[in-house]
Amino acid sequence: MKKLLLLILIAPAAVLAWGGTGHRVVCEIAYQELQPEARAELDRLLTLDPDFDNFADSCLFADKPEVIRPIDHYINLPRSTIAISTGECPLAQSCVTAAIQQDTLVLRDPESSDAQKLLAVKLLGHWVGDIHQPLHVSFRDDRGANSIDVNLDMEWPNFHGVWDGEILSFNRGGDFRQIAARLGAQISNSQRAAWRHDSVVEWANESFQITIAPATRYCVRQQGACWYSADNMILDEGEQRRLQDISNSYLRRHGPLVELRLQQAGVRLAQLLNESFTTRTEE
Repeated sequence: MKKLLLLILIAPAAVLAWGGTGHRVVCEIAYQELQPEARAELDRLLTLDPDFDNFADSCLFADKPEVIRPIDHYINLPRSTIAISTGECPLAQSCVTAAIQQDTLVLRDPESSDAQKLLAVKLLGHWVGDIHQPLHVSFRDDRGANSIDVNLDMEWPNFHGVWDGEILSFNRGGDFRQIAARLGAQISNSQRAAWRHDSVVEWANESFQITIAPATRYCVRQQGACWYSADNMILDEGEQRRLQDISNSYLRRHGPLVELRLQQAGVRLAQLLNESFTTRTEE
């Protein structure tokens, strides 16, 4: 645990999707949603880990101390995309949808070793969080809005960072256990039933529809595409970056949407783990 805290202090904050708080919230919600058998198996695997003693912290593993499988943290789409209908990665050999499918297979394979399953469950905890962060389903030229500046006093003042952590911290602070407990208690059984039946492709498309929505202010839809700015479709290297004004009202207005994505990610991650560990036990 001490090693983890040291790494958090020295690693760049910009690499954390959802920020440390958001990823922990997702995995804490998922942990509380696990069936007893699945929780016991997850706990058993975590006892084998030299750095993490709880699931919430282990979900930061893919970002620290070095980013693991960088292209698997997101999916880039053509700017002409209207909706996602397939789990394929259109602009790369791999992406977050493929990563979730790949590591789920590892977790469910009876031939996988404990070490392989431990790695897979830590990565899955992160990937499922990533795919529910809208700007991880976005466009390559602006690096998922990392190349859009904002007028906020942040360590990494870009639009991606606003959605990674600033909206959540502005509305709810940084105590992930309190946030997870409150958000978990608000999830209804009807919501659980609906969210559990959605596919990985649907998770990605939900994020993408938020990404391109006018209220998000990430891109400008015109001429059948989502432009970087009103006068520039694609941001080329060396071109002037856009400055997006972000007010407190913007942060407040999008707070419920961010919380919904965290809730959905937690429930869906729990379902994935429940099914994976049940399959392992039956085999």
